Amino acid sequence: MVMKQLISYVAIGVVASYLLPAHANAQLALDKGCYSCHGSPPKKNVPAFEQIAEDYARYRSMPSAEAELAEKLRQGHLFGGVRAHQRLSEETARALVRWLISGGH
Repeated sequence: MVMKQLISYVAIGVVASYLLPAHANAQLALDKGCYSCHGSPPKKNVPAFEQIAEDYARYRSMPSAEAELAEKLRQGHLFGGVRAHQRLSEETARALVRWLISGGH
């Protein structure tokens, strides 16, 4: 009985480790106000998160892409220099980019 419980706890931990980061980054995007522009429906001429994630899928096999895209985002080289992007910390920008590269779900 103890072994079955242990296996159950390990299985729950494994599943949670895959689900929680995505949820955490969706929550981060919500906390930072990103859904105000990139939600559904997105603001005029602004890509929704689904579109960005679809576009960023090509970077999944490129380990350096996360840092490069996050830096471009913060420097205003993506999406036309949005001030909200420029105010993101490096850590936050990387977390959001990582979330989008992984599919944004």
